[in-house]
Amino acid sequence: MELSTGKIRLVLNEDTDDVTIQAGDALWKTKSDRRPCFFADEGTFLFRDADKVCHERFTNGAGEGIRTLYEGFRISGPSGEGRSRVCPYSFETIYFVEKTTGNLYCEWIPIREEGLKVRKVFFPSPFEFSSPEKKTSGVSGSEERSGKAPSGTEDAGRKSSECPEFSDFPSWYTVLPIRQGLLIPNGWQTELKDIPFGGQYLTAGSYMPWFGQIKEGAGYIAVSTTPWDGGYRAEHPAGAFFTEVSQWLIPSMGTMRYPRILRYSFLDRCDYNDLCKIYREYVREQGNLRTLQEKAVQNPGVDELIQCSFVHTGIKTMVQPDSEFYDPKAPDKNNHLTTFAARAEQIRKLHAAGAGKIYLHLDGWAQPGYDNRHPDYYPVCEEAGGPSGMRDLVNSLHESGDLFGVHDQYRDYYKSAPSYSDEWACMQEDGSVYSHRRWAGGPQSYLCSEQAPFYVRRNFGALMEEGIRPDCAYLDVFTCNEADECFNPEHPVSRRECLANRSRCFAYLLAHDILTSSEEVSDYAVPNLIFCHYAPYEFMMDAPGAAREGIPVPLFNLVYHDCVIEPWMMEKNEGGEDYMLYALLNGGAPYLLRDAAYPGIDGAFEGAEMCDKERAARCRVVSDFYMHVAKKELIRHGFPGGDLRVQRSVFADGTAVTVDFRTNTYHFERKG
Repeated sequence: MELSTGKIRLVLNEDTDDVTIQAGDALWKTKSDRRPCFFADEGTFLFRDADKVCHERFTNGAGEGIRTLYEGFRISGPSGEGRSRVCPYSFETIYFVEKTTGNLYCEWIPIREEGLKVRKVFFPSPFEFSSPEKKTSGVSGSEERSGKAPSGTEDAGRKSSECPEFSDFPSWYTVLPIRQGLLIPNGWQTELKDIPFGGQYLTAGSYMPWFGQIKEGAGYIAVSTTPWDGGYRAEHPAGAFFTEVSQWLIPSMGTMRYPRILRYSFLDRCDYNDLCKIYREYVREQGNLRTLQEKAVQNPGVDELIQCSFVHTGIKTMVQPDSEFYDPKAPDKNNHLTTFAARAEQIRKLHAAGAGKIYLHLDGWAQPGYDNRHPDYYPVCEEAGGPSGMRDLVNSLHESGDLFGVHDQYRDYYKSAPSYSDEWACMQEDGSVYSHRRWAGGPQSYLCSEQAPFYVRRNFGALMEEGIRPDCAYLDVFTCNEADECFNPEHPVSRRECLANRSRCFAYLLAHDILTSSEEVSDYAVPNLIFCHYAPYEFMMDAPGAAREGIPVPLFNLVYHDCVIEPWMMEKNEGGEDYMLYALLNGGAPYLLRDAAYPGIDGAFEGAEMCDKERAARCRVVSDFYMHVAKKELIRHGFPGGDLRVQRSVFADGTAVTVDFRTNTYHFERKG
């Protein structure tokens, strides 16, 4: 069957479910060995396994499409009986081309969910994306990291120029929204391994719910318009001249429940910048593009935070004996205490070393210690000085023009919390309550997100009654980890509702002039999120020197740079890259100090030693640049001359920065 609208011509093979799309001069064809299928408790099925398959064309005022009904699937009888039967499970797929935009909508619609317990649906199929075997980038996963020892100085002699066309840049590549963004050229020498959270949308594995591919300048972006219960899978073997990427879908509250839509936009001439701008326009059209300029109208503290260098440190750490982090051979290894007064003195010393305005993010400020007894995180740590000591720290910061924020947690639900009860934990579909003991506080489950806003109001109300009013608050993991489902019939919550509950927590804080933060960034949270702990490239989560699975590119910032404040790692790696350059490239805020609670994970690796004066001087460079570009859209990122070790970012007012990882130098072109 065939449909044609504008520049898009789609052909569906009725016998195989293969799809061919002619978009301008480019041909996109689904892989014949990856036809639409689904996994169920009763087995694995191709869509074509349906007992009845009916296709029909349809048109309406907006466009035309092809609707297919798949009805009835044969399943084996009880073990030993050797019989099978056809169950009535049925669903539809739709391929619809919109006349106005030329966008292709691929829709999976449950019709009758009886007879099968579906666990995962793969639709639509991935496109064939094999290129000729030739040298594509000239740089392997290991070579791309090479460079001289950090200089930390500005390259004032570099000439300014507009971004030229890429000469050696790969002509076939896939872009994935893994954390800040990843570009995988065909032929890349490092295998793409496990994607965080399996590529689930709206997690660290997919800050934004889209992916794309480009070949010889023609490309597409695939946007999930229903991202709450789905994600993407991607495959790139080491050195392969292909990359495969497609969407997967999972049930919501036990069934597929609602239609799932993936929207393709095809372009004749484009690069990854163009794909990001298409998505930015999509977000704007949904009413979800809320910039820092807009947020500062409601919360003027945004403008103060933009001026800050970030200090992340803590007060009390206490690893419980039943935590996976506990070391019985060195029980006090991760247990320590620093007073509020000592932290105040530390900030004064940083100012004396030349640090400008500071934002202090404080872990472990309550009596239980970091990652203990949440959500019952009180009282204020007595050994560290109690409420009066914490008030004195806040007052000291404010006298210096600094800002103060607290770490808090409303997902991890510790069994040591006085209010803990399985009744309020997330119940799984089988009626059980999931539990683990990974973090310092020991055994925990997950708090049903419906309860989170109540605890936020209680806890911040209690702080304010103590005369402690934080300028900012960090609600841990809300923008990094996957959304939760709760099957408790008294408080059932879907993943979509969970994200809405997390947003309610952010909105409450903003309504009380407390700037909101979380661990990373996520598309759903942008309207109510002021800043984050970080929004790194995936390689930054590994120890320096590890092979990279692609080329880091700022996909998230090309969409949202002017919407969220992102502090960036500033480590200097011995004999390698200076992460300060990535802070400049991304127009971000600097980390003056980042004292991780769990060293050796989540990007917390030691770099070259620096004195406070050196740190402060480096932060001033990054902070001065950030204050200039914070509220400006990142217009374009590129690799001048096609050299992957030289990168350039251009902002909305024409201001640009070029960095050279061969020499660890940078050059500004300031406008305005």
